[in-house]
Amino acid sequence: MFSVKAIASFVFFLACAHSCTKPDPVPVPVDGRSISLSTEEMEIGKDGGTFEVEVEANFEYRVSIDASWVSEAGGSESRPSFKAEANPDIFSRNCTIRFIDKTDRYYYKELSVTQAANADAGGALSIVDKNATAETKALLANLWKIADKGWMFGHHDDLWYGRYWYNEAGGSDTKAVCGDYPAVFSVDFGEIMDDRWQNSSNAIRRRVILEARERGEVIMACMHVNNPKTGKDSWDNSSAEVVKELLTEGSATQNKYRAWLDRLADFANNLKDSEGKLVPVIFRMYHEHTQEWSWWGSKCTTASEFVQLWQITIQYLRDYKGVHNFLYAISPQMDGIYANPQERIRFRWPGDEWVDFLGMDCYHGSNNLAFNSNLKALEAVSAAKRKPCGVTEDGLESFTQSNYWSRYIVTPTEGRRISMVTMWRNKYVGNDETDKHYFSVYPGHPSEEDFRKMYALDRVLFSKDLPDMYTMPAGYEVK
Repeated sequence: MFSVKAIASFVFFLACAHSCTKPDPVPVPVDGRSISLSTEEMEIGKDGGTFEVEVEANFEYRVSIDASWVSEAGGSESRPSFKAEANPDIFSRNCTIRFIDKTDRYYYKELSVTQAANADAGGALSIVDKNATAETKALLANLWKIADKGWMFGHHDDLWYGRYWYNEAGGSDTKAVCGDYPAVFSVDFGEIMDDRWQNSSNAIRRRVILEARERGEVIMACMHVNNPKTGKDSWDNSSAEVVKELLTEGSATQNKYRAWLDRLADFANNLKDSEGKLVPVIFRMYHEHTQEWSWWGSKCTTASEFVQLWQITIQYLRDYKGVHNFLYAISPQMDGIYANPQERIRFRWPGDEWVDFLGMDCYHGSNNLAFNSNLKALEAVSAAKRKPCGVTEDGLESFTQSNYWSRYIVTPTEGRRISMVTMWRNKYVGNDETDKHYFSVYPGHPSEEDFRKMYALDRVLFSKDLPDMYTMPAGYEVK
């Protein structure tokens, strides 16, 4: 069964999680020089054309452009012009224009230019499960297409509990603040699989999933499943033998894990909406595999073992257990700035034919440089593979910034062709105000008003903004 078959600004700070090259610092001049731009960020249309910027400088400057699709187009010293070519792609693109002191290359101002993308013209998309239900195939196409319009806001366990409530019908911290539910509802499937499978909370899990589906929302599931060798939780990385044993035909670990997958398949194959149709789920198994903390992570597995684990799990669910309502999402951890972020996204890549959705768990906190870099890389891999992408976990634990949403979520995602940004959970704490385990807004939080401003944006999508995510959009084919 488990036979063979992963800026420069005047003050510069980088929080590097992996090795990266740090540029020379830009000193603040003490000789009276000054330069200012009428804007430091500009958005231009997909058709290109000429644009200009006002520059006030008390020294001679030169211009440096870091993209071939933008060129100088004359103008004056105080109002230089630039020309942009038309964007042929469905992804937005960025360019940085520097106005640099001719006698001091370290002193400059930057203009960031973002060019809009074209809408996708449709066409074919590939899916891991060729026998997936019509609704599951439609969900894949809509995950790709919806990025033309914007990205969906998501929140883990939002319908199940919030900071001050638990298991209340219609409950949602998101809805309590903005009047609408998240577009993406994230849950955990671990507890329905392992030795916790008889817990009463699993009935709640099923109920809230079905409520989300009835509103037309997107359901996504991770899998904090226990360690099948040690019996401890999913963060038990004490043994490098667990996956080896899981891949060994007839081993006790394999037999136990197979039974756990049987429970998952039973849950999936009986997860039906009010019309009796199977509910599609974006299944984010073995998430954050780039890190060491899980029994399937980089400490406990080799590259070959992880790829085999990924593939045989799909084979077991899809081919043996007949689960045809899953889309399979990979989601590496992408918190910091990396020398090659695209390479990290492709870490232990199991093969294009084994992945439907490109996610990343990006707890960038207030480090927008990291978020920008990783979003750009995610876009690039998504474009190359023609697979939808999004931020599958995000947030800053215990954040108190009143402008958190506009500054750290809305701004970095401007112009990015992604399908979702999903925040991690708000733990139910009752009256225990010492417990600050929350990652999203809730009534009484300082960012309430800023969250409502984000909600009002056309490009940030909530439940009421969604098209029919389970009907194939015109012009698309999934095969």
